[in-house]
This record gives sequence, C-alpha cells and structure tokens, in this order.
Amino acid sequence: MASTDWTFLNDGLDIATVDRGVTAGVARPPGGGSFLYAFNSLAAVEGCVALFANLVDFAPMAKGGSIRGVVQRGPGGGPTGFSPFLYLCCQGNSVNDQAYLLGLSDDDPHRVVLRKGTVTTGLPDADGTGVLLKSSESFAQATWLHLRLDVIVNANGDVVLKVFRNDLDAHALGTPPDWQPVPGMAEFIDDHLGINSGSQPLTSGRGGFGFSVRDVTRRGFFDHLELYRQV
Repeated sequence: MASTDWTFLNDGLDIATVDRGVTAGVARPPGGGSFLYAFNSLAAVEGCVALFANLVDFAPMAKGGSIRGVVQRGPGGGPTGFSPFLYLCCQGNSVNDQAYLLGLSDDDPHRVVLRKGTVTTGLPDADGTGVLLKSSESFAQATWLHLRLDVIVNANGDVVLKVFRNDLDAHALGTPPDWQPVPGMAEFIDDHLGINSGSQPLTSGRGGFGFSVRDVTRRGFFDHLELYRQV
C-alpha cells in the first residue's frame, strides 16, 4: 500500500510530540525492503498516533477483515511506556474510538496481546483492562514479530477473533509466510450477547496501525503491512 492510502485518525498526538514517517535509518526485519515506518516520541506526553487505510470500501469496512504486519518495540529511552499495534473494526475516525487491537504489550519483556478498547490506550500491559488474549511466550525489546489478526463476522452477529504469527527466521519477508496460531492465544468468540468480552462485538469499521506512548524517546517500528476486508 502506498503512503497516500493511509490517513491519520483524529485526536492523536501531533508531530512535535511524536515524530513519524518512512525511514531507511532503522534495520529492517529479515527479508525487508529499503524502508520501514517508525514512530519516535519527543516528549513525555500520554497519547497515541494511529493511521487507517482510506481506500474505497475500507474506510470503513462493512464487515470484518484481516490485518498483517511486522512490528517491533524499538530500543530507546526505556523498555516500558509505549506499545505498537495493529487494529481492526475501529468504530470511528478518532483515536478515542473502540477497536480490536493486536500488538506488543507495555511490559518488559513484552507479550503479544489482543485487546478490545479505545485505540488511544493501546496495549498498557498483558493483564490490563480489555485484554482478551495474551501469548504464553514473552519477547525481549527490539524483537521483530510478524503478526496477523483475523476478525470474522458471522451471520448471527458473533465475531470470531483469530491471531497468528509467522516465524521470520524460517520464513523471511518476500517468501510465503507460514501462519501458525500464537501459543496461549486460542480463538476468541466475541458473542453478539456481549457475554465473553462484556460488551457488544465490533462488526465493522476501519483498520490500520498505531503507536501508544506515555514517555519520551520511545519507538515503534512497522513493516510489510497488509489489509484485507471480509466480503
């Protein structure tokens, strides 16, 4: 997807607080190209920056979808105080809206976490409010993780959430990925009665990626982003 295919969600932190953009100055993941997308916090301010795909039929998507991307909690001023993530089914065009978020928790070491909640909150920690699933394995800072979130809207209104990971050491970017379920993150059904998550499921909306932060010199990196919609 081209840079023009992405638009910032409203109410996010400005560029004087969190710098962002495409750069060749950061080492890419295995098989990565010449550039990646990076965020770098410049002030100790709490908030979020996030982008969504602005293509026809994607802003918003009428049903669920699938988002894939390579994500890293980059080295910087400290191992906590930030979380990079992918998201689907964002209910509006603001970081204050609800979505399903998949990314790397604000822990040291961190885990892969699936959370339902506001985009601006990101992934505070692996046991935080709204967390639906977390990986049994933890990871050190500066680890590249190739992740995939599928949001499948069933005819009865239930939403099925599935999380996968591709091992980049065995299947680098540029070769077919081998998507495997993330240990500890079994399929989650966000039922239309609101029983399992405590609220009604999210059945449509925007998809993209973002960076939640609450301290200075925190960094998040993204590469090889892909977005599909359910038809």
